[in-house]
Amino acid sequence: MSQTTEPVANELVTAAPVPMPPLREFWHYFKRNKGAVVGLAYIIIMLVIAIGANVIAPHLPAEQFRDALLRPPVWMEGGSWKFLLGTDDVGRDILSRLMYGARLSLLVGCLVVVLSLILGVVFGLFAGYYGGVVDAIIMRVVDIMLALPSLLLALVLVAIFGPSIVNASLALTFVALPHYVRLTRAAVLVEVNRDYVTASRVAGAGSARQMFINILPNCLAPLIVQASLGFSNAILDMAALGFLGMGAQPPTPEWGTMLSDVLQFAQSAWWVVTFPGVIILLTVLAFNLMGDGLRDALDPKLKQ
Repeated sequence: MSQTTEPVANELVTAAPVPMPPLREFWHYFKRNKGAVVGLAYIIIMLVIAIGANVIAPHLPAEQFRDALLRPPVWMEGGSWKFLLGTDDVGRDILSRLMYGARLSLLVGCLVVVLSLILGVVFGLFAGYYGGVVDAIIMRVVDIMLALPSLLLALVLVAIFGPSIVNASLALTFVALPHYVRLTRAAVLVEVNRDYVTASRVAGAGSARQMFINILPNCLAPLIVQASLGFSNAILDMAALGFLGMGAQPPTPEWGTMLSDVLQFAQSAWWVVTFPGVIILLTVLAFNLMGDGLRDALDPKLKQ
């Protein structure tokens, strides 16, 4: 009897699935969302273009060709291979300005997301871990900030400190902060009463170790998803501020500023407004699609 069951037991042991490494498991679930993979590929291409704009771009962003004002794209009558997407009202190459603009827009998005994420995590950890008066003060301030339209609040801050790319970035950081505070606080409230936190407290772990070493790593999944979506919001809001003249100032090649500069030519030269608008649309869409894929890959409830 024992001789018969032994081979069967060995077969079951050898047939047991081997757990995947974390990165491989993440990619396994992420690639199920085809839209997220397309969004990630687009973002990688944009990063390559932004980093290598000095080499890839055919012209300098502020270089003017006075003999080629409002030149149409290459496939239209009057177009030239020298300016693939045409030129603007002062003879600057639109393709080159879009490439250099990618560098600025992605840099601003990264700066806004990193700063707002760090500050939001710190305030959210303090609010969720300590509770009481600390929680009440932080969350009431957050509620006041959320009661105001984010773009309007950013406009007020930029108007106070002066229009510039730095002030616009800091204003967008400030208005994005409440979302990370609320998300971190909610995740901390779920984790703070779990057994591993209680055991660590009994073992003598201090508050700083509890918050940043024990609790924070278990709250990162929703924060990563929110950060990816925050990129798209930062790029869109920066383009809106640039369009209103409160962000990057001319002749800085920023997508929103490019739209603002040539708005009066929208009917006579459609390409000067269409291409910057399409790039903003595709970039925001790519980050949103990637955020959906991150949610699918990092949420345990969706791994069924």
